[in-house]
This record gives sequence, structure tokens and C-alpha cells, in this order.
Amino acid sequence: MTHVVITGGSSGIGLAVARIYVRRGYRVSLIARGAAALEAARIALDEARDGRVHIATADVADAEAVGAAIRACEAAAGPCDILICSAGIVTPSPFDAQAPADFDRQIAINLSGSVHAVRAVYARMCARGQGRIMLVSSGAGLIGIPGYAAYCASKFALRGFAEALRSEARPKGVTISICFPPDTQTPQLERERAARPAEAEVIMGQVKPWSAEHVATRLVRALDRGRFDVYFGLTLLALGRLAPLVRPLIDRYFDRQIRRLHRVTEP
Repeated sequence: MTHVVITGGSSGIGLAVARIYVRRGYRVSLIARGAAALEAARIALDEARDGRVHIATADVADAEAVGAAIRACEAAAGPCDILICSAGIVTPSPFDAQAPADFDRQIAINLSGSVHAVRAVYARMCARGQGRIMLVSSGAGLIGIPGYAAYCASKFALRGFAEALRSEARPKGVTISICFPPDTQTPQLERERAARPAEAEVIMGQVKPWSAEHVATRLVRALDRGRFDVYFGLTLLALGRLAPLVRPLIDRYFDRQIRRLHRVTEP
């Protein structure tokens, strides 16, 4: 039976992905920091009480903890066939106002946390000659956004990691994918918006938030088809495919929009 491991699986996109795989009858393991949220997710998912859903607590920024959590899940449900790296945080702030610890924490969870999870399953996937890995980046991994320097850095870096790993993994039978969701209707989005700078909204407000279920459906479909990169909507598709060619035009457009915003808000 296929075993899916999902980091950040207790809420948001990760939990929505878990619902899809549970409905398929797969074994699903959820990894997150909060034990109470994980247990609530397990109860909600494992309605048949047949032991298909497993949970393990770990901070993905801690490589040893992630490795131990995944090994525990594999001991209970078998080798990991599909890994979804969905754990992430965002703490908006102008770069010069953000505490270094808050900046570093976003890198540690969003980038290093994904790397730690991949490292925990990758060698065994290669040895079996099969496996699928999905890295969850963000629309902020396609365009720089004021107030999101740390978050953008972490999500842009995931693409470089995914592209390099894809080339290494493909001959070994392991499929690497990366997706770039827009704002998604999750508890984290509500917290983030409370701290989002107005300049960021000029850019991020161009794309309407998606539901976690809609994002999850597209993500799983892409994994089924073995696609490498996954975009959500025409705006993010255009950014993903064309932004390097038209970057000066994009920058000038948003620079003008932000200047207008400042003129409006000046006393």
C-alpha cells in the first residue's frame, strides 16, 4: 500500500492533501510541531479507525528530529513512497526592521526543513528505484515582494534545490516536483495578513486566494502525472515562464504602483 509522508500535515495545504490520499486508501503520515493539532487531524482523517493515518511530532528545522519522525512513520506504515514538504512559516517585515532570529527561522523551516525531510527519505527511494517528492514553494518564490525578504529567499532557493535534485534523481527513478501556490485560505494566511505591509499587498493582491482544497487537488494531480513545476492560475504561470524575460517591465510597473501608494498615504 502506498505510503505518503506530509510535513506540515496538521493544517492548511498539507492537511488538504492528506484528505485526498486517505480517500484513495493510502497510508498517510503527518509530521508537524503541535501534538494537539496533529491528533485532531488524525482523528478527522482516520474516520474508519483502520490505522491508515499516523502522526509524529517534529520541528522540521531540526534535522535529527525530522529523521527520527520519518523513521517512526516508516516503521509503522512502510517505506515512504511520496513525500510532500508542506511545512512553512512566514513573518512579514521590512528587512531592516526584522529581528535576525525571525529571518533565520524562516530560512531554517522553509528551506532547510524541506531539505531535512528529503534527506530522510531520498537514499531509500533511490535504492528502491522509485519515489515521488513534492516541494511546496510559493508565488513568492517567483517574484520579490517588499516585506518578504526572508520568505522570498527561502522559497526562491527551493526552486534551485528542486532543479538540481531533479537532474540527480531522475536517472535513479525518483521524481522531483515543485509547486508555487498563491495566497491560500489557511489559518496562517489570516495571521500573515495582519502583519503584511501595504506595499506587499500591491503585488500579492493581484491574485485571489485559493482554497487549500483547490491547491491540494492540483498538487496531487501534478504528482500523478510526474510534472516538475506546478503553477496556479495564469498570473503565476506567466511569472514562472516569462518573468526572467520581462523582469524590468514588471519591476517598473510595481515600483510605480508602490510610489502611488506612498503618495496617497503621506500626510
